[in-house]
Amino acid sequence: MQILHRFFDFVDICRFAHYNNKKPNRTVRNHPVGKQNYGKEDGRIAPNFIAMKSRKLAVGALIAALYAILTHLQNMILPDSATWAIQLRASEALCVLAFFTPAASWGLAVGCFLFNLLYAGALPLDVVVGPLASFLAGAAMYATRKIRVFGIPFLGMLMPAVFNAIFVGWELWLYLQTPFWLNVLYVAAGELIVLLTLGTALYILLDRRFRRLIEGE
Repeated sequence: MQILHRFFDFVDICRFAHYNNKKPNRTVRNHPVGKQNYGKEDGRIAPNFIAMKSRKLAVGALIAALYAILTHLQNMILPDSATWAIQLRASEALCVLAFFTPAASWGLAVGCFLFNLLYAGALPLDVVVGPLASFLAGAAMYATRKIRVFGIPFLGMLMPAVFNAIFVGWELWLYLQTPFWLNVLYVAAGELIVLLTLGTALYILLDRRFRRLIEGE
């Protein structure tokens, strides 16, 4: 539980920094991060560019580490479950962090790169195709974060399935000579199962936390 609390605190810092950078005139309720940056003149937040960039860099690195570690742990507990035709990577649920911070895009890409680099059964192009798909999916999720249905950005939830299905599906066709559209179907199915279950649950949890953190959101 301590690890989970630390994770939430870290993501809070990144979300706060990004939100404050976009809307510097908004105030934050009694939050330790906000208190550090209040200006003396009118009580509003005085953004610190270097501090914000450092926080985003740190959070991106944390997301990368979490993705790589969780995927390796899954493969250790359930061998090859993260690399089946229908890939059910629990770590893909972390993609929803892209709805809260653009740092998640490259964080997910680096995490995917690290896992593919260290995984013995990876295909030659996995260190390029996987991270590229993760980065583009994260960027698309951030871009569509405000398009919601019943409060959930379901359009954005589809992005990992779309990009991974196309990129990974093509790679599987190239090396394994399996039908491209069958690969697309399998990869998309795995992504959708994870994002619409674990990913949605994680998004709701984080969204509620941030709504309590920031006034008016």
